Amino acid sequence: MTAPGAHPTLPADCDLLVVGGGVNGAGIARDAAGRGLKVVLVEQHDLASHTSSSSTKLIHGGLRYLEFMQFGLVRKALAEREVLLGIAPHIIWPLRFVMPHDSSLRPAWMIRVGLFLYDHLAPRRHLAGSRGIDLRRHPAGAALRAGFVRGFEYADGWVDDARLVVLNALDAAERGAVIATGTRCDTLTAAPDGRWRASLQPVGSAAVSLTARAVVNAAGPWAAQLHDLATPGPARHGLRLVKGSHIVVPKLFDHPYAYIFQASDRRIVFAIPYEGEFTLIGTTDVEHHADPAAPHIDTGEIDYLCHEATRYFHRAVAPADVVWTYSGVRPLLEDETTDARAVSRDYALVLDHDPAPMLSVFGGKITTYRALAEEAMTRLGPLLPAHSGAWTGGAPLPGGDLNGDFEAFVIALQRDFPWLPERSTLRIARAYGSRARRWLGTARSPADLGLEIAPGLHERELEYLRASEWACTAEDVLWRRSKLGLHLPPDAAQAVADWFASRTKAETLA
Repeated sequence: MTAPGAHPTLPADCDLLVVGGGVNGAGIARDAAGRGLKVVLVEQHDLASHTSSSSTKLIHGGLRYLEFMQFGLVRKALAEREVLLGIAPHIIWPLRFVMPHDSSLRPAWMIRVGLFLYDHLAPRRHLAGSRGIDLRRHPAGAALRAGFVRGFEYADGWVDDARLVVLNALDAAERGAVIATGTRCDTLTAAPDGRWRASLQPVGSAAVSLTARAVVNAAGPWAAQLHDLATPGPARHGLRLVKGSHIVVPKLFDHPYAYIFQASDRRIVFAIPYEGEFTLIGTTDVEHHADPAAPHIDTGEIDYLCHEATRYFHRAVAPADVVWTYSGVRPLLEDETTDARAVSRDYALVLDHDPAPMLSVFGGKITTYRALAEEAMTRLGPLLPAHSGAWTGGAPLPGGDLNGDFEAFVIALQRDFPWLPERSTLRIARAYGSRARRWLGTARSPADLGLEIAPGLHERELEYLRASEWACTAEDVLWRRSKLGLHLPPDAAQAVADWFASRTKAETLA
């Protein structure tokens, strides 16, 4: 395994160069490395630093896509939902959703038909089916306005999206892949032998030249640009960039259910229990024409989400309640629809052979990333050296080898580390699964974990994140490897940044 904490030594050649460290790129790198191929993944920023950490954090079939007749996508996503619940029970878990019925938007019979299809388009092993509910008696009803008396309940999955990316990259690295964050792919040119020559630029280091038999273009919002940079013809699929924004407010309810609301414009808005103390509300669908690297929520989006939440909750939600926001740019397949909410969330894989083999990923959603990766390797397989076949469907992600019993794992962790606060134990168990013991070790007290750099965040955990999970900055730790940034005081980010700076300085002087 390469040393993630610093720029790894890049090889002179590889079988497969993956450009893009979002969920699709990390998933393809994992799949390819597990087949025995020599893989290099480069990401110009941090893993999951853009779209893949800005989702609504759901592993779901996409109930609303049924309204647009996208049955194939929903079936594929529902099948993948079952697979992912099985291989990553620490970062993916079931979540029950309640939909209050607003008869002015969609008739009850339409919702019942949609939920029947949702229950039966693919086999279910981990989740119960849907049902109608009386909100006057259901625990989720108390937080709603009195006018909502009827509703529906169904199940989907929740995911820590940024950690899903990191764990795929970690598994890829442990299977031999080189993962290079902070490394930009500047140029791709075809060599006379039919291979790619890439010029890679690590931050703060000299450019490196690498030769690859094939390239995977998993650059997300930049996929069309990378395709056009390297190949002679225009991309066969255009990308439509749609900004999705979310707001986080102090928790609006105390029960474990999430809500799916029918918005007044017929969109869907979710309100989800988040990080114990908060409610996550989203998302919007806004055409995005600016830099995809720096999307920001606008006041209109905040007002829209607050308004739609207030239509349902008896406690009004105002912009002043918002404690955090995030926005991401979704690279969706271009089509002729004028409604951003109706644009397909399916993906297309385009394999170009001229001037050399490049597989470009257009579109997609987080739920189908593993299936996408498997399909990508099926397409690329004949062009690469002999390797083994598909394998990821039954292989746990790092930390996910819990024998299907996450609760038992938490109990065991609390028994072995009784001095950990209950909340910290749950956070650690969720983030790391069985890998938590790798850095907790034989610690018998908080002092054994080194200095407490920020409340509940000790040196030993930071050292693990730096050495094993490519964390290089305070933002990497507080907003992607965890969401501790929501819980810690304002000076915590500077304390963590100072810790990273001290480690970098020590290595420079060594």
